[in-house]
Amino acid sequence: MARNSMRRTRRQPITPAPGPIVRTAPEMPTSGYALVVDGQIKSEFKSKDMARARAEDLKRRFPYLQVRLFDAEKKHTEDIEPTEA
Repeated sequence: MARNSMRRTRRQPITPAPGPIVRTAPEMPTSGYALVVDGQIKSEFKSKDMARARAEDLKRRFPYLQVRLFDAEKKHTEDIEPTEA
């Protein structure tokens, strides 16, 4: 047998796996209203009526979620409570 065919191949060094991906949270809007679900901004609206309607619909369908409405002008967050349909 030829010695070359029995030769071991040199293995590549093991490289460490890349670290976890760190995502930054989106910034709160500076105008309009934002729908915040479980601490995460989900959508933005120009009018309070549209934002409130969407928030109440979401809370009615999923009462266990924490739903808040953020007013960018006043820098105020309002909790949305479940309403009867």
